[in-house]
Amino acid sequence: MDKFDKAIISELRLNARQSISFIAEQVNLSRSAVTERIKKLEQAEVIRGYQVLLSESQKSGVSAYFEIQHRCARCAEVIHIFTTIPEVITCQGITGDMDLLVYVHANSMQRLHEIREFIDAQADIVKIKTHVVMSEWINNQA
Repeated sequence: MDKFDKAIISELRLNARQSISFIAEQVNLSRSAVTERIKKLEQAEVIRGYQVLLSESQKSGVSAYFEIQHRCARCAEVIHIFTTIPEVITCQGITGDMDLLVYVHANSMQRLHEIREFIDAQADIVKIKTHVVMSEWINNQA
């Protein structure tokens, strides 16, 4: 990935719906070069897709972060627990007292509670701490 690819990605992060012509102008390449580069980035799965990000007030359901501490030697040994839960959006290994940070979006508080109880009931889970998302002001994940 060269400086042009990085510039194109930067432009797409700002607004993935902007025209190829506008992006080409911003990165000083021809429209055909930008089109070809975007196509190659998509094929290489550098660009994995495009999405709509709603403001928090337009979302339905509830989101939360679970801080998880487990008793296994490696985080990879407990990841199978989270792959079975469709509401899990991300699962990341972290430093500190806790081992994992799991982001979940459920359709209701009741479902969020069920997910938490399911995780907490697993033999390898030592501790779970829940942080319910109240507001979202910045989301640069795309």
